[in-house]
Amino acid sequence: MIPVNEFRSITTEQNPKFRVLKPWWDVLSEYLGIAMLMIGVFGCTVQLTQEKISCLPNHFTDLSRGDMNCSHLQEHKENESMWQYTITKRLSPNIIEVFGRKNGLDIHQYEFVNHFCYERAIHWYGKYFPYLALIHSMIFMVASSFWFKFPGTSSKIEMFVIILGKCFDSPWTTRAISEVSEERREERTATWRKNSMTKSTIDDDTVTLIRSSVKSNSDQKSAETAASLLDKKEGEQAKALFEKVKKFRTHVEEADLLYLMYVLQTALKVFKFALITMYSVMSVPNIQIVVMCSVPPDLTGFGAFCCNYNKAHLFSKLAYCYICFVGVYGMLCVYSLYWLFHRPLKEYSFEAVRLETGINDIPDVKNDFAFLLHLSDQYDALYSKRFAIFLSEVSESRLRQVNLNNEWTTQKLCTRLARNASERLELHLFMLPGLPDTVFEIPEVESLKLEMISNVTISGSVTQLKTLQEMSLIHSPAKLQLVALNHLRENLKVLRLTFESPDQVPLWMYTLQNLEELHLSGPLSNELSRSPNLDTLRELKNLRVLTLRCKLTKIPPSTVDVSGQLLRLCVHNEGTRLQVFNSLKKLVNLAALELTGCRLERIPSAVFSLSHLKELDLRENRLTSIEEILSLQHCRRLTTLRLWHNDISCISEHVCKLRALETLDMSWNKIRRLPARLCYCTKLRHLDLSHNQLTSLPSEIGILQCLQFLSVAFNSLESLPEELFSCKRLKVLALGNNSISVLSPRVMNLAQLVRLELKGNRLESLPAEIGNCISLKLAALIVEDGLIDLLPPDVKGKMKDR
Repeated sequence: MIPVNEFRSITTEQNPKFRVLKPWWDVLSEYLGIAMLMIGVFGCTVQLTQEKISCLPNHFTDLSRGDMNCSHLQEHKENESMWQYTITKRLSPNIIEVFGRKNGLDIHQYEFVNHFCYERAIHWYGKYFPYLALIHSMIFMVASSFWFKFPGTSSKIEMFVIILGKCFDSPWTTRAISEVSEERREERTATWRKNSMTKSTIDDDTVTLIRSSVKSNSDQKSAETAASLLDKKEGEQAKALFEKVKKFRTHVEEADLLYLMYVLQTALKVFKFALITMYSVMSVPNIQIVVMCSVPPDLTGFGAFCCNYNKAHLFSKLAYCYICFVGVYGMLCVYSLYWLFHRPLKEYSFEAVRLETGINDIPDVKNDFAFLLHLSDQYDALYSKRFAIFLSEVSESRLRQVNLNNEWTTQKLCTRLARNASERLELHLFMLPGLPDTVFEIPEVESLKLEMISNVTISGSVTQLKTLQEMSLIHSPAKLQLVALNHLRENLKVLRLTFESPDQVPLWMYTLQNLEELHLSGPLSNELSRSPNLDTLRELKNLRVLTLRCKLTKIPPSTVDVSGQLLRLCVHNEGTRLQVFNSLKKLVNLAALELTGCRLERIPSAVFSLSHLKELDLRENRLTSIEEILSLQHCRRLTTLRLWHNDISCISEHVCKLRALETLDMSWNKIRRLPARLCYCTKLRHLDLSHNQLTSLPSEIGILQCLQFLSVAFNSLESLPEELFSCKRLKVLALGNNSISVLSPRVMNLAQLVRLELKGNRLESLPAEIGNCISLKLAALIVEDGLIDLLPPDVKGKMKDR
């Protein structure tokens, strides 16, 4: 639907706006129509203001012989005054004397004869020519604008004219064209500079000239950019105009009604021209100056009258002039038909615009849309050039960028800065239509996180972020300009990529030679070795951490490229079975290995060859037993072992061979009994056995004098060994959700305890000695409120004041 204000503007200024759809032949036809209309109006005026005919009796006519000839009067036709009646007073007032002859007829008889002969003797074309010219001219003029008023075409035409006018006048059109012109000028300057610098000898004056040219171009570009910035309102208007163009194109390209209506209109004008020309050429000779009129003798006494048609000479000249105009008008209509059928008007290509502006993504259009553009080209090709800006996705993305910069100012972005898990100052942008250029105006940014942002282009302005070390692209495919790539290659340390298809893995990732951490999350192919997405990591010479969150069947062979420096490898396989581990053996310096969700039923033998391994995490697999844990003694540096979220029912006695073990996480399994030999891992500091089926703890647990963290929550423990309270370095003790009924007063020995969880047990009271845990605060005592109320007031006060 067309808005009311736009419709009013169309109706009030119809001709000035519709001129863009009138080619030169239609414009000339309109002027010819006006000329023909003026001929008809002038002829009608003459017809109504002057006497029509003057008749005289023919004394030389012999009725007996049928001789009716007015040839003897032809000599007087040039002297029009000879045909005027001469009234003398010598006769009666009503008697007329003509040429000195007395005819005995009064003036009323002459008037009757004039009217009688005008109706009977004058040819119809001579009488009605002015009216015919007037009517035909009006028909031509109406036919010329018929398709502007036809219900099926008028709304499309009006909307097209409105959009075309707005596209022509939009500030964004001027800016886009000027930017393209500036880019092309820079390309030419760069080419000239390159050619100049490749010469064998360049004097100092030439070098100075080049430098001054570069500086002046830069200053000029900055000034033009500042002057051409769109305000927020203009940007929103241009954005709405892009949407209008898209909807109009979708609607108009579906049919070719406008083309057919224009063809029909032109064909009707050609038919009208042929008809008018045919009968006009045949009828014009019948416009005679002197005509013979036969009148019944009983009326006047004369049987024949010679009549002078006073307007015949003028009408004859006007008729020939009118026929000439109609002929030219018809030739223009014929040319219009030739243009309609000779040229392919149902398809419009912007090839010339692409070459001139350098915008290569302007699509070709078809059907009615193409026909309207062909018509506007006949008026002025500049309209199509400026309209094409709003068909280009590149132009739309540039406008989106301008609007983004207006909306996301530097001040607004600064409010979104926060420290991330790596203690870097991070800027997190979520679900934006693009990346604002103002991001690069915040030099303190250390981490840039872009999430769900399409059309990300990192320009050379990223060089202003000198402290940028970490970048996260979460479902945000990014393109890098060459200057930006060089900057990131030197400064970027951490890269996190989350993608939806392997094709979205950027190739520039493989050139980040100073990258230390690479985290990839997405559907990498199982045929990874033949996939170009992770084909080689050879250029990542400083890579230390590699995380793959995907579905693989084997460790990527490309990890061998970084085997010498890779220290941490994490594979989150999301429930897909990982079967081939040959590449692991070559990661000789690997210090941390995490295999999560790989459906492992046993610890891979390739792990045992990793002599430098310190951390092993096999979370969320299908381990049921760990008899092969004995082989882990070859990993003499292993300090952390995480086997949580598996189906392990028992722990092998050989676990004591892991002398260097400091952290053991066996939570979320099905362990019923804890082997006493586990307590011979005397370096254990962190032991997590929560969410299992333990009913007791071995008394040997007191051997673990280095233990600082112990969690046996969510088990079936009914009591605790007294030896547990001899682990004086315990800082965290989690005993919640068991069946413990009594807490030993020896808990006072845990002087370094800072957190104690007892909630969910069968305790009826707490020992007062708990107040002697000098590091334990009341807020860190997790227990039912009723039990805290049973504590002596002095104990509660002492713990609260700590």
